This record gives sequence, C-alpha cells and structure tokens, in this order.
Amino acid sequence: MNIILFEDEAAEKFSPLALLRPVYELRTGIRSLREKFEHHLAPQMETPLALHCRPHLAPVWRENFPGVPINVCTERDTLFVNGRVVCDDAFAKKILSGNLAEGKAYFNGGQLIAFRCIPKELFGETLPEKIEAKFISEKLSAHQLDCTYVAFLWDLIRLHASEFTREINSLPHLGEVRGQVHPRATLVNEKKIFIAEGADIRAGAVLDATDGAIAVMKGASVWPNAVLMQGVFIGEGSTVKIGAKIYEHVYLGKRCKAGGEIEASIFDDCSNKQHDGFVGHSYISSWCNLGADTNTSDLKNNYGAVRMNSGGKEIDTKMTFLGLIMGEHSKSAIGTMFNTGALVGMSSNIFGAGFPPKTIGSFQWGGAENKSVEKKSAENKFVRYELEKALDVAKVVMKRRGLTMSEEYESLFRTVFERESTGK
Repeated sequence: MNIILFEDEAAEKFSPLALLRPVYELRTGIRSLREKFEHHLAPQMETPLALHCRPHLAPVWRENFPGVPINVCTERDTLFVNGRVVCDDAFAKKILSGNLAEGKAYFNGGQLIAFRCIPKELFGETLPEKIEAKFISEKLSAHQLDCTYVAFLWDLIRLHASEFTREINSLPHLGEVRGQVHPRATLVNEKKIFIAEGADIRAGAVLDATDGAIAVMKGASVWPNAVLMQGVFIGEGSTVKIGAKIYEHVYLGKRCKAGGEIEASIFDDCSNKQHDGFVGHSYISSWCNLGADTNTSDLKNNYGAVRMNSGGKEIDTKMTFLGLIMGEHSKSAIGTMFNTGALVGMSSNIFGAGFPPKTIGSFQWGGAENKSVEKKSAENKFVRYELEKALDVAKVVMKRRGLTMSEEYESLFRTVFERESTGK
C-alpha cells in the first residue's frame, strides 16, 4: 500500500508559516509533522512516504526531497493521510493495521483525516490542488477515526510541550556525552542529557536536566554562563550565546543563534535571536532575525484567553500563553515589542518605539512608528516591501549560511509575493 501525506483546504489557515512550505513541514515538538510520520512508519513501510502539496510549492520541495514522489497520481492502492495529523504510536498502528479500507474516508470533528482509493479512479490523471473534504465525502463512505491534528497555527504551540517531552525522551542516546565539555561546565542529571560529537559546552555553562531532557546536536556550541533547563533541543551547528537563559521546551533548529531569555518556543533552521530580550510560547520560522531587546508578551495582564488573527478574523485560541508567530525571512529591529498573540507575515521588517499592530501582513515595512508614512493610524504605519529588495536581503542572509538561493526558490518567493499582493 502506498501512503501519501496530503494538503487540504485548511492549508490557507496556516499562513504565514505555510507560505513557502507545505503544512506538514511545520513543527510541534522536535519533529515536523512529516518527520513524525517517517519516524513511526518508515521502518515498516515497503515504499517511501509520498507527498501532495499545493502546485506552486512542488518545484522547491522536489528539489529538497529528490526521489520522493510529489503530486504523482498513480493506479496503486493508496492511503491518503492529512498532513495536519500529529502522528504518534497509536495513530501509526491504525495506519499499519490494514483496517483502513479501500473506498472509505475517515473523519474527526468534521476534518478529513484519511481515505483509501485508487488515485486515478477517484481524481483522474492529476491530483487536485487541494484535497477537499466535501468532494471526498461525496465519493467515499464516511467513518470516524480518532487522532490528534492541528486546526490552527496556534495549535503548533498548544501541542508543543507534550510533543517535545514525548519526542526528546525517546531519543536513542540520552545519557551519552560524545562532545567536548569544559571541566567547569555543569551537567545535572546527566542520564537525561545527550551531547553529540563535535558539540562544545564551554566553561560556566549549566545544563540542568532535572525537569526535562536536553539534547545538544553535532557542531552546536553552548557558550559560557548559558543556562539550559526544563527540556531543550539545540540543533546542529547552532550557538547559544553568553548568559542565555533557555528553558521549558525550547527547540532550536539547525544553524540558529540564541541569546537572552527563551521559553517554550520553536525556532526553525537558520533563525537568530542573539541578544537580550524575551521570547516565549512563540514560533519563529526560518531565516528570521530578532534584533537586540526584542520582546514578546505571551500572557495577558488579566490572565485571559489570547485571541489571534486567522483568515482576517480574531479568534479565541482558548490559550493563556501565546506569544509571537512569525513567517520566514521577517526581521525585527532593536527594542521591538510584540503584543500577546502577535502575528507577523513573511519577509516583513518591523521597527519603531511602542507596540506595532498585533497582526502584520507579509512584505510589510514599518511598525509602531514609521516616519516614512504620513498617516499614523494602525492601517497606515506600513509600506509595501519592494520585491527586489526583499529578495536581495534574503539572498544575502542565505549566503551568510553558505547557501545559494536556487532558481526554484526564487520563483516561489516571487509567486508568494504576487499572491500576497493580490490576496489570492
């Protein structure tokens, strides 16, 4: 049986994090949604996991995953699984049991979770741009299937602590110290600490795994007087700066730089928060940079539920703690302050004294104060970030990480700019 992770019509709810990537490439815990499936299914699968995504994303992800079938419509018996599902042992067993039968669709809370079919018989020669629950429910018999899935952006933060704990505790080499640890560094509860080959823990650093496991991956460095505790994952080649306070389920991806205070947050690959300032219960996508003294509020003064924008509407997240969600390639200037439940789009530059608007779109230039704009209302504090300037900056940032922007990635960047400009 072939298995395809698919995107459905709810993918639009995951903007800006899913503007340059499929929803299943988003992360909660230490693995992306796709990586969770691969972790649980790959050892028992006969063929590699195949993928379905919005067509304009496909060229970049074919480049990222050579040899993986993407948007391929076949005549093989295929189980389609929604890429928004948070796969665990229990869900993996349901997939591998063979009990999800051909000709049936499986739903949870009105969400399409999975269906099994011969793709060419159901869709014709090509897979649809987005797989819609209504179409599937009209073609296949409907059944219920229990699982966990993400319905909104903030679910990635809501589920993060439990997913982080489950996944880091299952890492195979906890208790092994393979890297270099200075004699005056302190490791507490070493049996719950993994330090990979090539990692470097310097004098005065404290790794306290009393209340949660800690993993420092290959080539990562923890500088003097930094404190890591209550569950921390430091990705390959990342750096934790002098005096940093990193705690309570923090994930740093590959080649990140982190300083100041970070709590219960996700930093995707190649993003920086090098200086003082607080980031809590936040999701910072790839290629972002938070200037010195950038601060996020993650708790309202009245301890009430945080509201966040989704599809142009403010929605009650039913979460007490929720900070900033920031799309790829965005930046904040020194001293930037983000309100509780702030949302910043892709490739935006935020600056100015005071709090900027709580919701900021993609390709925006401005903030709390923008002297280049005459009117000072919330709607007029921003100007459109010119595409060529945005691309130039993105290329420079990628070059600093030793990478060159591919033609496919640049084309996608331009496509997203056009789509965001026209509201498509």
